[in-house]
Amino acid sequence: MLADTTLAVMWVGLTCYALFAGADFGAGLWDLLAGGIARGRAPRRLIEHSIGPVWEANHVWLIFVVVLLWTGFSPVFAAVMSTLYIPLTLTAIGIIARGAAFAFRKASTEVWQQRLFGGCFALSSVVTPYFLGSVAGAVASGRVPPGLAKGNLITSWLNPTSALGGVLAVLTCAYLAAVYLSGDAARSGDARLSAYFRHRALITGVVTGVVALAGIAVLHADAPQLFHGLTHRALPLVLVSAVLGAVSLGLLLRAEVTYVRVTAATAVAAVLWSWGAAQYPFMLPPSVTVGASASEPSVLGTSLAALAVGAVLLIPSLLWLYGLFQRRPAAARAEDRRDS
Repeated sequence: MLADTTLAVMWVGLTCYALFAGADFGAGLWDLLAGGIARGRAPRRLIEHSIGPVWEANHVWLIFVVVLLWTGFSPVFAAVMSTLYIPLTLTAIGIIARGAAFAFRKASTEVWQQRLFGGCFALSSVVTPYFLGSVAGAVASGRVPPGLAKGNLITSWLNPTSALGGVLAVLTCAYLAAVYLSGDAARSGDARLSAYFRHRALITGVVTGVVALAGIAVLHADAPQLFHGLTHRALPLVLVSAVLGAVSLGLLLRAEVTYVRVTAATAVAAVLWSWGAAQYPFMLPPSVTVGASASEPSVLGTSLAALAVGAVLLIPSLLWLYGLFQRRPAAARAEDRRDS
């Protein structure tokens, strides 16, 4: 019971990281594709305004997941970190380089410096989620055996399922970012910029759906156990994600940029939970179960109690932070009052 509760809490943290930090990574991709200095000025300004206050806070969820995996399921932590240390190291480098480049670009005054740091920020924003997706694909396809560095250090994350996971991670991040940015632009009163990101959300959503459908054949051939779980135990969640994805595209077509945030985020969350349901009860398919890899009940109980205390402080603070920067700018509100 404690092991399953710990796993569920960890999965909630993973979902939060995908929804919040994923959108930040996707914003970096749109920063890369925004165009030249003049054409890309407005999109890049919105991206900086939207992710500036929260991009560091969002990585709290990744730290949360890693620490909980370490304390609650230490054999799994050891196996994953030792077999997949190459993509995980590249992920860490990407996160560090992305943060540094984002800060340095804002402080730079020379055009060449802004281009250099902007390129580093954008490239890291694409590479990092790809490697995270490849790690997920390695675990889900059963390529991480128990023990220290027992899996192949190269083919464990360079394989069809990992490539599918990486591509879907990048596309999903881009989709969430475009949806969120469209809403941010609409809230600030910039209809043109809202339409700019809404069109990109539509295109990315369709492409993501096509890749996901093509991925069915990849999983059938390369990860049959995961494919079986997705088409049986996790099928309701898969269908929920598909329906909400279609609803999201319909809302985007109707320019309903407020409600689409909820449907798009829930669709992505359903994908993550369908993976968990398909793989359960295995932490490392095909043999290492949740119960067999869990820490002692005293450790799990203490960890959950500490998390409950921390949540009382952390969650209200994060909600306040997100809510504070989701308000319309004071200048826009003043303009509305003048117009009325």
